[in-house]
Amino acid sequence: MSTIEDRLHALGYVLPEPLQLPPGLALPFPWVRVVGNRACISGHGPTNADGSLAQPLGKVGSQVSQEQAFVAARLAALAILGSLKRELGSLERIACWTRVFGMVNSAPGFNRQPAVINGFSELILAVFGEERGAHARSAVGMAELPFNIPVEIEGEVELVPPDA
Repeated sequence: MSTIEDRLHALGYVLPEPLQLPPGLALPFPWVRVVGNRACISGHGPTNADGSLAQPLGKVGSQVSQEQAFVAARLAALAILGSLKRELGSLERIACWTRVFGMVNSAPGFNRQPAVINGFSELILAVFGEERGAHARSAVGMAELPFNIPVEIEGEVELVPPDA
């Protein structure tokens, strides 16, 4: 049986380095907070392999196409997986995905947020499979997102109990 990282590699995906924050910016929270058998995941945006913010930036439906935003959601998934691996040591500690909240920096009139966040969901399902990867999900439009990113995603996973 292949591991999560084997499947990521087979699909051609690379986990990015941590987000490179702008100079002088410090975030007063962790990217992943483990509480009991759950890991709560702070909002992540799309990043390149080196940890820089992925382009394009802007509002989906005007400056960013729906297709570009779909790719951005996939890149946010990889950023989240990178943070989970750094915090947990191994993605094999994830028993299942439970909840995902997808936010889309939406231009007025853009209402295809679910189609954008499918970029995230489809990657998670492809890598973790239907049983471990299935998750409850919301996909909503926002007037603005930090750094003008087109997509931000947060979530929660259930962890394999330590004695399993």
